[in-house]
Amino acid sequence: MTAKTRVAPASPSPPAHVLPPTPAMPTHAGPRGIWFDFNEGCRVQLPPGEWRVRFSDLDTDNVLFDAKLAGGAVRSPRIYYLRYRIEVWRGDELVFSHDYSAKGRDVLMHIGGGVLGDTIGWFPYAVKFMDKHGCRVTCAMAQALIPLFKDAYPQIAFVAHEAVRREDYYATYHLGVAFTDDERRVLPCDFRLVGAHRAVGYALGVDPAETRPAIALADEGRPIGEPYVCIAVQSTLQCKYWNHPDGWREVVADLKASGYRVICIDQKRQYGLAGPLNTIPEGAEDETGDRPLTERARWLKHADFFVGLASGLSWLAWAMEKPVVMISGFSHPITEFATPYRVINYNTCNSCWNDPRLTFDRNDFLWCPRQGGTPRQFECSRHITPAQVKAMLRTIPGYGGTPLPEGEGGAHGGAMGG
Repeated sequence: MTAKTRVAPASPSPPAHVLPPTPAMPTHAGPRGIWFDFNEGCRVQLPPGEWRVRFSDLDTDNVLFDAKLAGGAVRSPRIYYLRYRIEVWRGDELVFSHDYSAKGRDVLMHIGGGVLGDTIGWFPYAVKFMDKHGCRVTCAMAQALIPLFKDAYPQIAFVAHEAVRREDYYATYHLGVAFTDDERRVLPCDFRLVGAHRAVGYALGVDPAETRPAIALADEGRPIGEPYVCIAVQSTLQCKYWNHPDGWREVVADLKASGYRVICIDQKRQYGLAGPLNTIPEGAEDETGDRPLTERARWLKHADFFVGLASGLSWLAWAMEKPVVMISGFSHPITEFATPYRVINYNTCNSCWNDPRLTFDRNDFLWCPRQGGTPRQFECSRHITPAQVKAMLRTIPGYGGTPLPEGEGGAHGGAMGG
């Protein structure tokens, strides 16, 4: 596909999950009519008078702001975590000093967008922040994703975005990325260089090493008795697909010949632009549909392994501790979680998503910033061959019932990084 056309109604963009607005007045009272908080930056509200305000970063011993004011609001430009010190003088008298401390306080973590993979990648850093600071965390995320986490994390309050009471929190942090952040207001480092999930670790001031979230299932029973593999072939943009014309058909046939049932757990059976749509491959068993994510997690829990794209269901398979064969050319492997089964072809155009010179356009279904509209469009995945993927499958311990090397456990033992 080379011409841009209108997206079919069956392929809607994910909804924008946004919070109610930040209260105009900071949420915590200090002396002399001063109010302060750390909701989207360090904020101070002053009554009329002659004031001097200083913000410092305690961890770097840097003064970030120091000015005289006649009252009004002061707000730091950066909204990621910093261990601030607030100092306020009235004339020559220091009347208020506060060092950031979230211990025992209420902190809001906002995960917007409602995207499965992003949420799985970002949420564990909220847990690390809670453990480091000893705070009470409320996590705002898409309602459909909450059942994946709430039973595994009873100490965290999970709420849908629209149910958040913004006036309740000492601090608020947005777990996400921004392509236009030259002044580093949202993230302290460029996520394209460290991975979109790890960048949130840097933004929250915790260990950026990736960590799987815990997922508790009400029903953990095996859905079928025979050995099976889960696949997911759909994504939100064409650049994320495996665009080799025969790729999925050949791999599904090979998996079945190796003794596996092949279960497709995508949400959509068909997805894409008006006209030719991306359809699940022939030979795969159809478990698509608008089903709870916990049901897909249950399928993944008992699968021998998962084959998919750089998309949400690969992240869910990783969270369920499955070997993940990830087929992707538009993103560099640093972008996603570590897996020894990553399939990419470096002999062709690749990794445009990680190029800081390019701006990702999630509204352009045919986004291909380097080769769009030419015969080379989507060559990053078209040139990943079925033979390359099938060779990678055979590196999975226990593939097709192959006896494991002495001393190794189940089919997925030790397969995943992270």
